[in-house]
Amino acid sequence: MIIALASPTVATSLDDGLDKVKRSLSEASAQGAEIVCFPEAYLPGLRGQDFEVLPFDQTHQEWVLQAVAHLARTYSIATIMGMERLTEAGRQIAAYVFDAKGQILGYQTKNQIAPSEDPFYVPGNTRRLFEVNGVKFGVAICHEGWRYPETVRWAAVRGAKIVFHPQHTGTTQEGVRLTQWGAASNPYYEQAMMMRSRENTIYFASVNYALPFQESATCLIAPSGECQAYLPYGQEGVLVQAINVEEATGLLASRFAPERYQDG
Repeated sequence: MIIALASPTVATSLDDGLDKVKRSLSEASAQGAEIVCFPEAYLPGLRGQDFEVLPFDQTHQEWVLQAVAHLARTYSIATIMGMERLTEAGRQIAAYVFDAKGQILGYQTKNQIAPSEDPFYVPGNTRRLFEVNGVKFGVAICHEGWRYPETVRWAAVRGAKIVFHPQHTGTTQEGVRLTQWGAASNPYYEQAMMMRSRENTIYFASVNYALPFQESATCLIAPSGECQAYLPYGQEGVLVQAINVEEATGLLASRFAPERYQDG
């Protein structure tokens, strides 16, 4: 399977964001990608950061869902779209999954939200697998993949060959510019990516915004735990890579024995 990870800059309007989505889907499709993933809450943007988040109500949500469905259908590519999901309980962070015909296969909510996100979002309670072209995959959103490895293990023990990880780490105003992937002096995020793959024997595909001061790269980690490819820090782009599904055996995940962790 050929996958794509789209790393756009922060959108200045919903029209601008959808235009960036269109360009990314066009580029990914032209390179033969079968599925493309966008960053966390890309539309309208992740709240609580150092940039302005766009207006986003129920009407905006429906508009974006229809627009992304149309683009997925136009470019015949499955799409994982990081968005907000408006509910009676409050705003959720979610990733909607569209097939290559533009049909919504479902969505994955962010169930483990970061403490800093409590003022803006409420946690979801969905956890599910998706399948595109015979390949099963899961989605773990940002904080979940970093600090709650069971979110990735859940998908791996159920046959996921890859877990997509929409995220936002970094700033637009000030910070440190990273230069070397996985360096010991970097924030721990890239090391955590390696562990999510290695401890489950699956692919882990993490996609960040293109930020001036990124704290982790958009990258694909192989089942061995090695970084297969990544985008340069701070540069907008689409990372297109082939994955060898047969290498994602899920061996270590399949050996997980929860009955050995009972109380008493």
